[in-house]
Amino acid sequence: MSQSALLVMDVQRVVVDRYPDPDYLPRLREATEAARAAGLPIIYVVVGFRPNYPEVSARNKMFGALALGGRMPASSDEATRIHPDLAPRPEDIVVTKRRVSAFAGSDLEIVLRAREIDHLVLTGIATSGVVLSTLRQAADLDFGLTVLADGCLDADPEVHRVLTEKVFPSQADVTTVADWAANLAR
Repeated sequence: MSQSALLVMDVQRVVVDRYPDPDYLPRLREATEAARAAGLPIIYVVVGFRPNYPEVSARNKMFGALALGGRMPASSDEATRIHPDLAPRPEDIVVTKRRVSAFAGSDLEIVLRAREIDHLVLTGIATSGVVLSTLRQAADLDFGLTVLADGCLDADPEVHRVLTEKVFPSQADVTTVADWAANLAR
């Protein structure tokens, strides 16, 4: 029998503030509540770095300029914490990653294997970032996958649409938070 976990990825203050969608956090809260009611583990994935960013190479286009310019908050900064509307509970797991994919530089795979989790339900910001990168790596690691399309956000709605309607279905089931929650309740 398959054991699933809900991944809530990059829903940190600094990220959420860049994607102003008043309906997003309530939808994501619906997903976390459905997972809790069904007894599924919830794993929060955050991006974080040590002071002075020893993990960040100047060659890294995404993180290099931010870290070297001091514009990226350190992991201890309030801006990097998970948004308070979705604050983890003590039983939830928080994994810190060092790159875009939830697996990159984190202990996520160890946590999943130790708990015998073989199916991941993906949510997060951004669809074209952490969701895409995590989906591809998880598929290569033979995890079953579900993407909650409206549990993901992207700065470009067309990119989000193409990924959730055309790209992701080749490696994952794609559904909505409401449909997934209703299936869990059955």
